[in-house]
Amino acid sequence: MVARSVFCSPEVLIMNRISSLTLKPNMALFLDFDGTLAPLCDDPDSVGISAEQSALLMDCAEHLEGALAIISGRDLRDLAKRVPSGLWRGGNHGLFIAAPDKIVPPDLPAMPNALATKIDELIKDMEGVWLERKGPVGAIHFRAAPQFEPDILKGMDSILSRFSDYKSQHGNMIVEAKPLSADKGGFIRQQMRRRSFSGRTPIMIGDDTTDEDAFSVVQEMGGKAIKVGPGNSGAQYRAETITDVYSFLRSGI
Repeated sequence: MVARSVFCSPEVLIMNRISSLTLKPNMALFLDFDGTLAPLCDDPDSVGISAEQSALLMDCAEHLEGALAIISGRDLRDLAKRVPSGLWRGGNHGLFIAAPDKIVPPDLPAMPNALATKIDELIKDMEGVWLERKGPVGAIHFRAAPQFEPDILKGMDSILSRFSDYKSQHGNMIVEAKPLSADKGGFIRQQMRRRSFSGRTPIMIGDDTTDEDAFSVVQEMGGKAIKVGPGNSGAQYRAETITDVYSFLRSGI
């Protein structure tokens, strides 16, 4: 079985602006982290949000009676260091979840050694390209060396053809090898079955192709999807900047 590749190329032209929306008490809010709540950066370790922004997220969660979750491709352990512990947190594209105020496990399953070795071999001579190991997910970062993108994409397709339980995902200057079950849309479906989320209108805000599956799910459920920044998307709404996202968060509280 050949591993499925996920390279989203949505064609929908977004006409609606996030400024036309107001945060309402009957919503369930799902927020990406990098590029949505915090700016993209060459060094992922340097990314964070302010104390004021953290407090605003907690105020929003209270306004929504707990129906707010951060969903990120970051390792859950890493994400937990950057957002309030009082929120739902989904890391590794929703593969691992931490409930509010729950301690994140210090150890997560690792990606197969054979897969990690193949990826290391692929990029060993690509200066400026590096592999981030996020539990079972492997992320190749090439923001500092975009000229290697075609070789990385081709190489990953070849590698993952031998790992039937993995797929590739192409994001903003990143290509990831992730288990088939790592899916932001699946995370949203799971959360919407929880008591604090059930019966609400889901809202997903994200900036990257890695958020497109989540956009599709919330719209299937009668909710709204909001794309941050430029680029085509399946979302119906757009936030031009991260500042617009925070303006939306303040709009209903």
